[in-house]
Parts: sequence; structure tokens; C-alpha cells
Amino acid sequence: MIAAMNLDLPPFQPGSVWLVGAGPGDPGLLTALALHALSQADVVVHDALVDARIVALANPAAQVESMGKRGGQASPKQDQITARLVELARMGKKVLRLKGGDPFVFGRGAEEALVLAAENILFRVVPGVSAGIGGLAYAGIPVTAKQCNSTLAFVTGHDQDGDVPDGFDWESLARGAQVIVFYMGLSKVETLVQRLLAAGRRPDELMAVVSKAATPQQQVLETTLGSLVADLAATPLPAPALLVLGGVVGLRQHLRWWQP
Repeated sequence: MIAAMNLDLPPFQPGSVWLVGAGPGDPGLLTALALHALSQADVVVHDALVDARIVALANPAAQVESMGKRGGQASPKQDQITARLVELARMGKKVLRLKGGDPFVFGRGAEEALVLAAENILFRVVPGVSAGIGGLAYAGIPVTAKQCNSTLAFVTGHDQDGDVPDGFDWESLARGAQVIVFYMGLSKVETLVQRLLAAGRRPDELMAVVSKAATPQQQVLETTLGSLVADLAATPLPAPALLVLGGVVGLRQHLRWWQP
């Protein structure tokens, strides 16, 4: 492991909380700051999407708590998780909140940080490689390519109530973003397809589903928007999964550099 003194990494203060992005899966995508936090933490509170190989890198003396939320399963509520972070920090612990991807990209890290700030608890945000970029790269799908797109949108597949979000203009999204990446949209795929088709996207447009990106269990389905629902019914893929719509999917035939 890289010595903290070589990079002048900041100390992990007792009574503070670090919100750390673990990336999409591959432990090699961890940042130096993330590794530093893992080695120094007294308590690691991780979510369900963090790869077990990353959790295993924690300080052997650290207390490890799983506080993951998964759709359709009994899970801790967000306020319970945040309350636990506050409680541990007030006990003088060095608290590592370990989140898949990046804490501030559909990771609810901002909600946790706002509570910590209101409680006058020192915190640090350690960005991670977002699954919508790094996970797709491991599938050989670039989110931008000069010959395909100059616009890109990241969209959550469900809101806080678990429904497809209605808080934005689907027609503007469909017109304005040549490539659209959906996080957490697998369980709502029929509704997403209907909304996109109704908003003007073509049924023959290329689409891919990347399941368990950047892990040994990664699977990729290449299809079209119009065939997505039927193809997923024929070849079901497990969550978590990313959905990507746009011409960049066609580059995968040339850019499949990694096989799990």
C-alpha cells in the first residue's frame, strides 16, 4: 500500500466521518485516499453495492457494519443510517462511510453530508469512480465518442419512492441527450422504454444492459430500445445494472478490452 507520507494524505481525525466512493467494483479502481481511509478507520459502514474484496481491505481492527439498501428487500432507512454515522462520530470514532461508485452520484451522499454538517461533525468527501463511467468502460462502452455524441445524461431509474421519476421533462431528455445512462433502472425497464419511445427515441436505437459492472460476475446484453424488454425476459440479468442508450453501444464490438 502507498504510504500516506509519500502523498501527504490528510489525517483521519477521531470523531469525523469520511464519505468515500468505492468505485463500481474492481478494487483496483480505488483512489489512494480511499485506501488510506480503509487502513485508518475505526468503523466501516458500507452499503450493499460495495464489492466484498474492497471491504476486506479495511483495517483488521476496524468494526465493519453493513447498512446497505436494496430494492424490494428489508433494508435500513436512510435516516437510520445517518443517525448511526452521527452516533459513531460522537463516540470519537474514525467513521468511514463506504459507498459504491461515487457518493455524490445517485449515492445519497449529499443527504448524509448535510446532516453531518448540521450536527457540526467534521466530514470529508472522497470521490470515487462512478459506475456510469467506470462500469461502462469495463463493458467496452465509452460514454462519449466523437463520432457518436456530444451530449450525455445520467438519470436515476427510480425516485425515493421506488417509482420512475416524473420530475423532469422526458421529451427534453430524449431530444437533448444523444446518450442516456440509467442507474438503478432494471426493475422499471418496461416503463423506461415506454417513456423513451413516447418521447421520440427510435425503437431501433442501440441499447445495452451491464449487470454487476467491473466485477467477476459482469454480464452485458446488447440489444435495441424496442427489443429490450423481450430480450431481458429471455435472458434475465441480476441487479445492480446500468442501462445505456445511444450510438456508443455500437463501439463495444471494437472496444471489448476486458473479460471477467
